[in-house]
Amino acid sequence: MGRTLQNTMINLGLQNACDEAIYQLGLDMEELEEIEEDAGLGNGGLGRLAACFLDSMATLGLAAYGYGIRYEYGIFNQKIRDGWQVEEADDWLRHGNPWEKARPEYMLPVHFYGHVEHAATGAKWVDTQVVLALPYDTPVPGYLNNTVNTMRLWSARAPNDFNLRDFNVGDYIQAVLDRNLAENISRVLYPNDNFFEGKELRLKQEYFVVAATLQDIIRRFKASKFGSTDSVRTVFDSFPDQVAIQLNDTHPAMAIPELMRILVDIEKLPWNKAWDITKRTFAYTNHTVLPEALERWPVDLVEKLLPRHLQIIYEINQRHLDHIAFLFPNDVDRLQRMSLIEEGGTKRINMAHLCIVGSHAVNGVAKIHSEIVKTQVFQDFAALEPEKFQNKTNGITPRRWLLLCNPGLAELIAEKIGEDYVRDLSQLTKLHECVDDDLFIREVAKVKQENKVKFALYLEKEYKVKINPSSMFDVHVKRIHEYKRQLMNCLHIITMYNRIRRDPVKLFVPRTVIIGGKAAPGYHMAKMIIKLINAVAQVVNNDPLVGSKLKVIFLENYRVSLAEKVIPATDLSEQISTAGTEASGTGNMKFMLNGALTIGTMDGANVEMAEEAGEENLFIFGMRMEDVTELDREGYDAQKYYDQLPELKEAIDQIKSGFFSPEEPDLFNDVVNMLFHHDRFKVFADYEAYVRCQEKVSKLYLNSKAWTKMVIRNIAAAGKFSSDRTIKEYARDIWHVEPSNLKIPPPNEPRDAAEQSTPNGTAA
Repeated sequence: MGRTLQNTMINLGLQNACDEAIYQLGLDMEELEEIEEDAGLGNGGLGRLAACFLDSMATLGLAAYGYGIRYEYGIFNQKIRDGWQVEEADDWLRHGNPWEKARPEYMLPVHFYGHVEHAATGAKWVDTQVVLALPYDTPVPGYLNNTVNTMRLWSARAPNDFNLRDFNVGDYIQAVLDRNLAENISRVLYPNDNFFEGKELRLKQEYFVVAATLQDIIRRFKASKFGSTDSVRTVFDSFPDQVAIQLNDTHPAMAIPELMRILVDIEKLPWNKAWDITKRTFAYTNHTVLPEALERWPVDLVEKLLPRHLQIIYEINQRHLDHIAFLFPNDVDRLQRMSLIEEGGTKRINMAHLCIVGSHAVNGVAKIHSEIVKTQVFQDFAALEPEKFQNKTNGITPRRWLLLCNPGLAELIAEKIGEDYVRDLSQLTKLHECVDDDLFIREVAKVKQENKVKFALYLEKEYKVKINPSSMFDVHVKRIHEYKRQLMNCLHIITMYNRIRRDPVKLFVPRTVIIGGKAAPGYHMAKMIIKLINAVAQVVNNDPLVGSKLKVIFLENYRVSLAEKVIPATDLSEQISTAGTEASGTGNMKFMLNGALTIGTMDGANVEMAEEAGEENLFIFGMRMEDVTELDREGYDAQKYYDQLPELKEAIDQIKSGFFSPEEPDLFNDVVNMLFHHDRFKVFADYEAYVRCQEKVSKLYLNSKAWTKMVIRNIAAAGKFSSDRTIKEYARDIWHVEPSNLKIPPPNEPRDAAEQSTPNGTAA
């Protein structure tokens, strides 16, 4: 979520008033804003996407709730010591959190372990351990519409009789100390991005958020006029018409068997009725196609922790497979591929399969990604129910990612086309008329320059590095992962360095290359990549032959509040994943909206950015998805590229020989060995095209006016990538609710005739 203060002032229309009031108190608003901790309760794009979605849902007047876990410790703080990443705990609640309100009156029990008893009345899950879920509510204000939604985050609490009711003869002290075991559930965020780690505590977290949330939703449904009671029993027929639940990846997949458990075991609905309600309630968004990221929980772990849920999953699977066998008799291969249970070695539950079978809609997050989902990853399921599969291209909120972080550019745009674009970003197309306006061109360039100077000052203050604000700011910020190919950027840096040293008097377009991002603590290769970048920076930044022509900076502790500083100052945005690996990306959109040009592959949303702006207005290079498939077919041979490309050979030889690590010449052996022998992401195959494309970038940067005109064309084409547009598509195609532009009356005005302005419909 990042910081809340400035976003709240903007959405409430109070920023100028607050700035003025704080100034009159002799304080500086920016200084005050810097005191607030980031709420870092997610890992990468998936968590930030949820934050943008909450802003858009409130702005569109949807009755929507965001549910999650109130981690005591969020994503770790990253320190760089001697070039290595070191993790520190993110104690973000140390000074309290003024934006949250604890709601103990809505506390709910969540059950674990135990066993199942079968009786004539149905199944009973008994002898469980109970953990309490305590909700904390944070307000989510819409933009200037007097709507405030709720983000509800659950914190784990031990019940007061925890460990004191059974077998515990006399060890009162130990029993109280053991409360920590229950409360550990919400202690810390698992810091993996695009990687599955099958740990028991993680499964507990996933079920904890799901069980508490579903009880909360059902309580609210029963209290509403729709949950009309038929003497004793609630009628659930209208449930899917009143409630839509969107599964953000498979992490909340246990919601599907949990809702079935509630409807069948507790509410006593027949299975088929319960299953119909469940399917119509849930929809599933897939966020990655990397096999190592797909959740596959061991059956014996689920059996121990959630025995009833395993039985329900088996029953769902049996009926699912019966249906497949009926449609495709004697096709055992297909049954095996489509089963929710993977046999062989340890039996596992494929959570993506569970989500597809238990949802009425499945979507990818960019056109190319949704195609891969349909034709490759889940092709058997798409063949069965093609109408279930959709695309919903991701977006970003223009409130945080333009108004808040780049007020200079936001104001410049408003002067040209009015202020309405903030709620309807498609209006940015009007800027196409300004592409030849010399004054506007100069103003856009001036705002960028001011942002660069400001960021350069920040870097000097925080990192004691002096950088040249007239150099090209070439920025690569995102989680460190092999598929994102920070290594390819690193090879380009080494190539530029070698070119400068070979011919120090030749004209070279000065660059400041900024790379930032966190590596999962257990991801060895990602940590080596950070060390390599820092080792290269050490050499480059201290070579007198290079001077101010080339500087390399690794941005420590990349997070939302730092993104808000670096993105508006960026000239060149690096989006260079291997085609077919980045589901969408959203950083790419933030840079586009903030006046950076993109160098990138035809991957994720880059494809649609090129479609909107025209491919000639992005620097597109490298293999397309078909080329990658073809290369896989014939076998990728890294050695071939090394032998044929002298500058690549030179760079690799320097890394290998210890040129960048003289005290430890074989420090980067693992990296080099990976690049030659098991590089799934084919860095060498795109190296030549990348370097050539970077030469085109430098050439254009020399012509400031031509560069800025291309920037304006990009901003004018960025309108599609508002999360408002994304949410409107979810609302209409999946949730079946209508967004509303109505500004409800503020709380200080009487609400007599205002009742009809509350739009009827689903709560998402």
